[in-house]
Formats: sequence, C-alpha cells, structure tokens
Amino acid sequence: MQILALDLGTSFFKGAVLDLDHQSIAHVQRVPTPGAVAGLLAGHHEIDPEAIVVAVERLLRQLLALAPDAEGIVVCGMMHCVVLVDSHGRPRSNIITWKDQRGTDGLFDELKRLLTNEEQQQIGRELRVGLPIVTPSWLVRNGVVASGWMPLSLADFVVSRLCGTIPTTEATSAAAYGLYDVERGEWHAELIDKLGLGGLRFPAIRPFGVVGIAEIDGRRLTCHTPVGDQQAALAGAELAPRELSLNISTGSQISLLSDNPDGGEYQVRPYFDNQWLRTIVQIPAGRSLQTLVNLLTEMGAQGDPWDYIARKTEHAADSDLAVDLAFFTSEFGSKGSIANIREDNLNVSNLFVAAFRSMAENYARCAERLSPDRAWDRVVFSGGLAQRFERLRRENLERLGNPPWRVSPIEEDTLYGLLMLSRRLCS
Repeated sequence: MQILALDLGTSFFKGAVLDLDHQSIAHVQRVPTPGAVAGLLAGHHEIDPEAIVVAVERLLRQLLALAPDAEGIVVCGMMHCVVLVDSHGRPRSNIITWKDQRGTDGLFDELKRLLTNEEQQQIGRELRVGLPIVTPSWLVRNGVVASGWMPLSLADFVVSRLCGTIPTTEATSAAAYGLYDVERGEWHAELIDKLGLGGLRFPAIRPFGVVGIAEIDGRRLTCHTPVGDQQAALAGAELAPRELSLNISTGSQISLLSDNPDGGEYQVRPYFDNQWLRTIVQIPAGRSLQTLVNLLTEMGAQGDPWDYIARKTEHAADSDLAVDLAFFTSEFGSKGSIANIREDNLNVSNLFVAAFRSMAENYARCAERLSPDRAWDRVVFSGGLAQRFERLRRENLERLGNPPWRVSPIEEDTLYGLLMLSRRLCS
C-alpha cells in the first residue's frame, strides 16, 4: 500500500511516497514554500493561501506521476501559523506565519499581564509573539475579523481545501495555537472568552484518522488529519520513554516524553499514545549558524560550505574563541556575539567549534530545566545538523555526562514519522 506524505515547512514543501508494506520512503520531492506577501507593515509576515494550495497541488501531481496507485495523503506542517476562514472554508486572511511580530506593539505584554501563571501552565506555556494566541487577538482588536470566522493551521487549511470538508484539527496542531488546555484535551474556552476571542469559531478537535477524499487529476486520495511537524519528527526518530531528544536543524528543540501534562519552565505539548512532550523550542541552531556561513561565503566560495565545516571541526582542538549564537530573539537573548578574536584563532574550525560549544551549553541548560533529576537513560540526535556534525554531537554529549546515545534511524525524520503513524492507523 502506497500513500503520499507532505511536510509543509518554512523553506520548502517536501513530499514523498510511503510504502506501508515495506516500511520505506521513496521519491522525495521538494517545491519552494511560497514567498511572503510584499508591501506589508514592518514586522508582518504573511503568505497568500491560494499560492500555498497551488504549491501543494503541484507537489501532489509530481508524486502521483511517480506513484499512480497511491491511495491516500498524510500531512504535517509548520506549527503556529494561522489563517482565518469563513463558514464556507474560504480564506478571509492571508496565512500569518510564526515569523509575524505584530504582537510586539504592546499587545504581547498585555496578554502576559492578563494570563495568570495557572492559565499559562494550562496552555502548556505556549505564549510567544507569532503564535495564534497573539495574532487573532491583534486582528480582533483591529476590527478585521467577523463573527463566526475560524482560525486554522496551515496544514488543516490545506487538507480542508483539498477535500472540500468542514475543517477540523488534531491535538498536536491545536496545542500550537496557545489556546488549548493540554490537561483537559480541549480548547480553553474560559481563556478564549477572556481574551475577547469568543466570536471566533474554533475547529473541532479529533484524533488522527480519515477526514475526507481529495481528487487530484482524477485520482481519489484518502486524506488524514494533519499533525504537528515537531511531533512527526520525534515519531520518526522513534523517541522512547527516558530518551532525551536533541532535534537540531534550522530550528531546534530539546524534548522528553512524559506520561502526564505536569508543567514547569518548559512547554508541554500533546504527543501520541496518550503521552506528552516536555519541550523547549527556538534554541539557536542552524538559523544562527547560517548567519556565520553567509558571512564567510559572501565573497564567493566553491563547494558546499557545510561539508567543509564538518571536515574542519571534526578533529579541531579547542580554542578560546567564543561565539554566542543568539542572533535572533529567543529564550537566550537577541544579541549574539563573537568574542576573544585574535589573529591566530579566527578561522573556520575555531569559529564553528566555538559555535557548537555555545549550542551544547544551551542544550545542557535546557535539559536541566526539563528534568533536574536527569530522568533519561539515552540521548537521541535527530535533524540535519545533529546527523551531519560529529563534533556537535560530541560537544553535547560531554556536557550531558557522556550518556549512551543514538542517531535517528533516517534523516527524513518527519516523513518517517508520518510513515509510522500511517502504518499504525492501517494495521
């Protein structure tokens, strides 16, 4: 049995053909994620929803040409995006992405004052600029939302359009709104009313399963409920209890499975099989490293700079060059730095070893927050950077006490996670 998998990411939309019988992934295809709408106010980041649908349909046609007997579609997508649709499912706003910063005009500070600490724990501490708890609040307060409109995640909007069905959502996507009660497993109705969002109609929350039929070029494909891309990636890494996950790619997260939704100084998100994730997200990683790569390759370098970095750092000795990767706003600040520069130590190997060391120190601090009693027996590395750079893994393991470790079984972890979920559903 073959089905098509879609991972709707920030830089590109990725698709593949999943063979459920042979547990394999084939024909990985990519199309660029549509660019941001031009001419918006400073700090606003939106994508045309129709351009999203066109890109997805293009990708599905490419996959169907390679797997004409495919029977279904499974989807995960970048979390924390939102689009408002009317009662007929028609978009009434652009897709407002997680990069949107309109809450920094004072609204975010107001929301932080309005929410009690107990309410923040109830929503899994999902309160940050760019989340759907902030953007619909801004839209409502600026009078651009009509009663009865529905906020949808990007992936839920896409599947609803493909199938022509009433939009629904799954818990891993719903929790990304910042308006989901992680313990009760439902929308936080009291908080929604408190924030003045009671006029919105929120999608029904349902388990992972069939939601409708899409017809692409005469082929009827069974569509399944989209899931969060973080949870899909960790399912692809085959994360097990008492394993500490370091997912390091363009963005990065550190996570630990829990059998209860009890909170702390970290986010709590629903996972699969009645489990939850303790997680800390937006830890400086590939996005910050790319800033250094851009600097070094601006004059024009030949070859793949990341392969060169891997070779230069693998056996490099330590130096006193120091790098703070907080080049964008995160829990670790918003002003990065390169320090202790001397004529003899500013080179590629020292620069990136120092960057890896900074990353490892951040992960170690986050691991302490997730579990002060170090309730893990093994570290699981996933994501492109963790799989590519041996030195990065080594720096992390040293700061975590050199525990046993493994690497995710496949680099395409989100697609593999969708494969695992699909096999479970069809078994």
